Amino acid sequence: MYRHRSIAQFLQEIGSGSITCTEVVEHYLSQIAANTHLNAFIEVYASEARERAAALDAKKRSGSAMGKLFGVVIGIKDVICYKGHTVTAASAILNNFTSLYSATAVERLLAEDAIIIGSLNCDEFAMGSSNEHSVYGRVLNAADESRVPGGSSGGSAVAVQAGLCMVSLGSDTGGSVRQPADYCGVIGLKPSYGRISRYGLIAYASSFDQIGVFTTDIDDAALLLQVMAGEDGYDSTVSTSTVPDYQQEEPDGKKYRVAYFRETLEHPSLDTEIRTQTEQLLQNLADQGHTVEALTFDLLDHIVPTYYVLTTAEASSNLSRYDGVKYGHRTNQKDIHLTQFYEANRSAGFGREVKRRIMLGNFVLSTGYYDAYFTQAQKVRRLIINKTDAVFASYDALIMPTVPFPAFKFGEKSKDPVEMFLADIYTVYANLAGIPAISLPLFRHSNGMPFGTQVMTSRFNELPLLQLSKLLMKLYPRS
Repeated sequence: MYRHRSIAQFLQEIGSGSITCTEVVEHYLSQIAANTHLNAFIEVYASEARERAAALDAKKRSGSAMGKLFGVVIGIKDVICYKGHTVTAASAILNNFTSLYSATAVERLLAEDAIIIGSLNCDEFAMGSSNEHSVYGRVLNAADESRVPGGSSGGSAVAVQAGLCMVSLGSDTGGSVRQPADYCGVIGLKPSYGRISRYGLIAYASSFDQIGVFTTDIDDAALLLQVMAGEDGYDSTVSTSTVPDYQQEEPDGKKYRVAYFRETLEHPSLDTEIRTQTEQLLQNLADQGHTVEALTFDLLDHIVPTYYVLTTAEASSNLSRYDGVKYGHRTNQKDIHLTQFYEANRSAGFGREVKRRIMLGNFVLSTGYYDAYFTQAQKVRRLIINKTDAVFASYDALIMPTVPFPAFKFGEKSKDPVEMFLADIYTVYANLAGIPAISLPLFRHSNGMPFGTQVMTSRFNELPLLQLSKLLMKLYPRS
C-alpha cells in the first residue's frame, strides 16, 4: 500500500518505476471510498483521475519530460473553480453550478502534471470555523470523529490528515487554512496576500482571501507555492515581484530574531497546555542561540471585531450577485414581483451563517453607520499594518499559537457566535496585515488532539518562513 511521505520521494519512486501513477490513483480512490463517512469529499473525479494517470504513465514511457508535480494527487476546496466541474461553495444557492473556467492556481498545477482527484467540503462560502455550515453536512475530524475538523477548509485538512490525497488546496480569509490544519495535525500555509492569484477563487472578502495549501511536509508546501505563485494578468491584486526559489536550504548556522506578543500568551481564552508548549518552544529557540524577545501588542482585542466588520462588509457586496436570475437556486413560486423573487431565492439558497454575515455587512455599510464601523475598522487595520511593519523591521519572524484551544466537540460553540469567533483570534491578524503565516503540527494535547504553533514573517518573505518552519519541524519531530 502506498504511503505518502513527500513529493520528492514520490517522484523518485515514479522515476525508478517502483510505482505508477495509475497504482497511486487507485490507492487514493480506495482510501476515499473507505472513508466516505468523514464527508471530506463532495465529488470524486474517479474516471477523470484514472484517465489522467494512464496518460501520465504513457508520457513517462515515451521519455517525455515530466512536470514538477508529475502524478501528484491533489484535492481542491469547493470554492476553487475547475473548468467543466461543479463548484458550489458548499451552498444551495449554487446547486449544480458548473464552472466555465479554471482558477489560475489549478491551471498551473495541471501544467506541471498534477492529478486533481476531487472537490472538498467546506463551510458555506468559506464562512465558518468548524465546518458545521455546509449544505453537504459536516466534515468529521479523523483524529476524533466527535470533534470539529476546523473551518472553513475542513474537508481539505481532513483529506490530507486521513491520507485521501497527497496534498490539498484551501482558501484562507481569516485562518481557514491554518486553523483546520492545527485541529487536524497537518501543515497549513497561507501565503502573503497577492502571492497566488485569486482568479477562479469564489470571493468571500476580496482584500483578505488567499489560496493556501495543506501538506504533511514543508518541502511539499514550498513546491506547491513555487508552482502556483506569480504574476497573473487575470488578477490585478496579484504581486508582480519575482518569485524566489522556495526550496532553498537554510544557510548553515543561521540564527533567527524571533518576536512574540506578550498579550497572545496572557490572553484569558488561551488553553493552559497550548500556552505552556508555546512558551517552551520559545525557550528552546533561545537555548539554541536564536534571539527571542517579547513585544507589546495593544490591539489584540481589536483584531476580531475589526476583521468581522471588514470581511462581512466585503461579503455582503460580493454575495449580492447570487440572486437566482442567471444561475443557482431559483424559487418555484409564481406570480411574485422581482423583490419577492430575489428574497425567495436568497432566503432558501443561503444558510444561516452566511445570512448572518450578509446582514452584518449591510449594517456596517449602511447610512449613518458607515463611518462609525467600516471607516473605523479600516483605520484599525492601518494601525495593525504599521505595527506589523515596525516589528519586521527588527525581527525575522513572529510566533504565536494558531488557536486558543484544541478542536472542540460538534455543537459545543455553535450556539454562541461570539465564542466561535474567538477561535480566530490568533489567525485573523495575518490576513489583516496581508503577511504569510503557517501552522505547524508540533504538539499533542492531553485530550489526545493535535495542536500546533503559528509562524509569520513579513509580506512576500515566504522563503525564511519555510526555512524556519523546517527547523521547527526538526526540533519537534513527529513519530
